[in-house]
Amino acid sequence: MKAFIIDRYDKKDPMRFGETPAPELRDDDVLIEVHAAGLNVLDSKIKSGEFKQILPYRMPLVLGHDVAGVVTRVGSRVRQFKVGDEVYSRPPDRRIGTFAEFIAVNENDVAPKPKNITMEEAASIPLVGLTVWQALVERCGLKTGQKIFIQAGSGGVGTFAIQLAKHLGATVATTTSSANRDLVKGLGADIVIDYKKDDFEKALQDYDVVLHSQDAAALEKSLRVLKPGGMLISISGPPDPAFAKGIRAPWFVRLIVRLLSSGVRKKAARRNLKYSFLFMRANGNQLREITRLVEAGAIKPVIDRVFPFESSNEALAYVEAGRAKGKVVVKIK
Repeated sequence: MKAFIIDRYDKKDPMRFGETPAPELRDDDVLIEVHAAGLNVLDSKIKSGEFKQILPYRMPLVLGHDVAGVVTRVGSRVRQFKVGDEVYSRPPDRRIGTFAEFIAVNENDVAPKPKNITMEEAASIPLVGLTVWQALVERCGLKTGQKIFIQAGSGGVGTFAIQLAKHLGATVATTTSSANRDLVKGLGADIVIDYKKDDFEKALQDYDVVLHSQDAAALEKSLRVLKPGGMLISISGPPDPAFAKGIRAPWFVRLIVRLLSSGVRKKAARRNLKYSFLFMRANGNQLREITRLVEAGAIKPVIDRVFPFESSNEALAYVEAGRAKGKVVVKIK
């Protein structure tokens, strides 16, 4: 099958377009013909080797963490899907590879595609949708009447997080540029701060939750907008000991992680705050919950651009530039 492949960790070299063996179908797997694949900053970070200590991969490797497509074969133990079903998924970390014509995924990591959106729109959802669900629903249990600050509201995670937070009844503050103000207001943001002109630390106070996705400076300031007992959930680091334990990292990686996060954890503790690092995981049941929200109209996909499959390198470069409003997708089928 045709795929975009990397042969080694490298930040600058483009992915190689070529032939690779079709994926092996296990008894609990469905084989998905890929119609569209979403691109994420995570793909770029894996390609450059940023996660090779905690998430090593065997080369050659096909990247890609979001898929929407059609089931073409099922394993002998599969009970939830049949050939011809339209589905979407965020494959688990050890089995990524959606920048290809086919991918095999365990049925428990797959969900029916929302009926009211296109394949391209569906492919934009899994990774950011699960990230936000696990942060807002699973990790902090966001409730009606609480206040949440979502950084980078016009990005892939931000556009989804604003919508889910409003659905849960929270007051939402976010940062973006003035050019994207109408976009995030339209998604439900109550307070919009122009990060180019204003300091969010001076504008916000007594927040219950911060969803952090920016740099260390923003992390430091975010602690100061939370009220005692509040929670800062970071998807950009530093990773914490709970994360290292969860992935069963070797002892030396656990030690490094503990040292990397010791500063922010101590500062959070002094303020009676909780700090939590989130590295989302595949989960078909949670994706089914997201399907219901999309079909009910509570969540709408936000897509910046759709690239043809052969332009996947250009699409990844566009994501790396950090200017996308919502998600970037490649159309494969």
